[in-house]
Amino acid sequence: MSVLQPALEALGDHDYLVRFVQDEDTVVVRVHADPAVVAQIADDELRVVEATAAYLIARQSADDLPEQVDLDAVAAAYDSYIADLHRQLTLPSAH
Repeated sequence: MSVLQPALEALGDHDYLVRFVQDEDTVVVRVHADPAVVAQIADDELRVVEATAAYLIARQSADDLPEQVDLDAVAAAYDSYIADLHRQLTLPSAH
C-alpha cells in the first residue's frame, strides 16, 4: 500500500484539508492546526501540518485516520509528537 505526498488546502482559521492518495483511493482529512501546539513545534503552520500528515501516515494507514484531526489530539495520542516534529522542523537538514 503506497501513499503519495499529501496535498494541503488552507481553509483559513487554522484549518486545512489534507488529501492523501492511497493506491487508487483519495482520503480527505480536515486538520485543525491548534496555534498553541504549532507554537511548540515551529513557526510555520503549513510545514507543521505537512509534517503532521507524514507523521500520522507513518504510524497508520490514511484510510484509518479520522475525518477530522486536531493537533492537540495528536499531541495527546503520541507522547513524542511535539518533540519529534520540533526536532525535524527546526534542526538543519543533514543532506
